[in-house]
Amino acid sequence: MNIVLLAIIIITCVISYIGFQQPEFFQKYKFEVGSIQRRKEYIRLLSAGFLHGDFIHLILNMYVLFAFGPFVIQVFGVVSFLIIYLGSILLGNLFCLYHYRNVPFYSAIGASGGVSGLIFAAVILDPVNIQLGILFLPLRIPGYIFGALYFGYSVYMMLNPRMNDNIGHAAHLGGAFFGLVYGVAMYPELVMQNALYVGIMALPLLYLAYEIFIKKRIG
Repeated sequence: MNIVLLAIIIITCVISYIGFQQPEFFQKYKFEVGSIQRRKEYIRLLSAGFLHGDFIHLILNMYVLFAFGPFVIQVFGVVSFLIIYLGSILLGNLFCLYHYRNVPFYSAIGASGGVSGLIFAAVILDPVNIQLGILFLPLRIPGYIFGALYFGYSVYMMLNPRMNDNIGHAAHLGGAFFGLVYGVAMYPELVMQNALYVGIMALPLLYLAYEIFIKKRIG
């Protein structure tokens, strides 16, 4: 495993564990709209990406990071890997800040934005041949199907929020956008070759756009 990828996983696990044990630490560094708007605590836009709600949440994100990270590093390089991962966390949380700008108590945590950016950056380059397993199941599916399921879940949870969820589902989408744009900018010819699979993976995002921009207007 690349040392940079390993370092990110270890740092995330350590910070998340501290958050599990110290509620005041968790509250200080989680994403929270009101704290960012009123007190200008912009560090939360990045620090929230290293906090998680519980061990299952942490393991899921680190699993996907472990699965996609090596491919992204191999294709894009270490510097671009860091740009995609950290940039996706930031843009994902900025999207959350915009979407929930009138909900000052909204809060969220998790590396989902960064992980989503890596997924899109990786899968749009080779959506069929990247085979991913589902946790604890002896089943491997093409990356574009995994991506579609992952973002389908994110869109569903964003449109059907639950009390005390604390997971930044909107950050999945902002992060995905960053990774997608970065991948297109670096390898436009590969993206065009895989346009059909990219379109299939993007179906949940198109549905979200319909719900936000069209259905509300019609209603």
